[in-house]
Order: sequence, then structure tokens, then C-alpha cells
Amino acid sequence: MSTHFKQLQQEINRVERSIQVVTQKERKERTRRLIQKGALLENYFDCDHLSVEDTEELLKVFSNYVNEKKPNKFKKNL
Repeated sequence: MSTHFKQLQQEINRVERSIQVVTQKERKERTRRLIQKGALLENYFDCDHLSVEDTEELLKVFSNYVNEKKPNKFKKNL
């Protein structure tokens, strides 16, 4: 009984570790994507001198127009 319990506990630990690895990988991918998109934003909108709040304000000004004119291939598929 004790060895069976230990085996189950080890399997649980392996599964939990594997979940942690996947979660960490997803977070790293998201962080990388956010950095890349931020760099594109600064490049195309010349807004590297703006604060986060000012950048948000700038994006709000154009968001409706961009979303209305966005080609279908860039729209979110629901």
C-alpha cells in the first residue's frame, strides 16, 4: 500500500510539473508576442516617447476606424 501511494504521488508530481512547464512556456510566448507588438506599435505610430496612458489614448482615437476598415483576414474568427 505504501509503495502504491508513493507511485501515485510521484505520478501526480510529474503531471503537476508538466503542467507548470506548459504554463511557463505559454507565458514566455505571450511575453515575447507582447514585446514584438509593442515594438511594432512604437515603430509605426512613432510613439516611443509617449507614456502608457498616452499610448492608450492614441490607440482609442483610431481603434474604431481600424476595426471597421480591417480586412476579413485580420478579423477574429468566432
